[in-house]
Amino acid sequence: MPGAVMTVLARRLRRAGWTAHIFSYSARRVSARRNAGALAAFLNTVDAPVVHFVAHSLGGLLLMRLLQDHPAQRPGRAVLLGTPYRGSRVARRISRYRWGRWLCGSSLQEGLLGDGPRWAGGRELGVIAGTAPLGMGWIAPGLPRPHDGMVAVAETEVAGQTDHISLPVTHSGMLISRAVARHVAHFLAEGRFAR
Repeated sequence: MPGAVMTVLARRLRRAGWTAHIFSYSARRVSARRNAGALAAFLNTVDAPVVHFVAHSLGGLLLMRLLQDHPAQRPGRAVLLGTPYRGSRVARRISRYRWGRWLCGSSLQEGLLGDGPRWAGGRELGVIAGTAPLGMGWIAPGLPRPHDGMVAVAETEVAGQTDHISLPVTHSGMLISRAVARHVAHFLAEGRFAR
């Protein structure tokens, strides 16, 4: 998805006092390794001693690739929103079909099947999962509940995560959710989600 999908969340984070930069990339046509290199170059243009990351869905897998391939990043925290870190049952299901392989593109080989970069730690990591089951999950019968319509809560778990929270939002809806924005801002400030 284009970086524009992060606009509402970025605006809410700015209102909470944060400076937000949006990075755009193509997960379908460009490998995660090349996207991670482009993200590293983009980060070199950000003038700040501390850089936090907020990544949605595949963006979280790209963040993992960045931190593995370009580990010399400035300190900061990270929040993943609906990232299928343990692989995606929906992606496995649609990858059986030509149209599904086309739709997923390079991302199939870069973590959607559960074979992405491992979390190496080194910064506080918060994970937000959705529990409103509306979305393409219907094409993958048996998607474990709870899920956000695309990604099961269990698929978002990261060994070594600092905190994990589930909210009643859909996979795409978390990008415009006020509650998600509040939790992201709280984690960036405190290193834990508000309870």
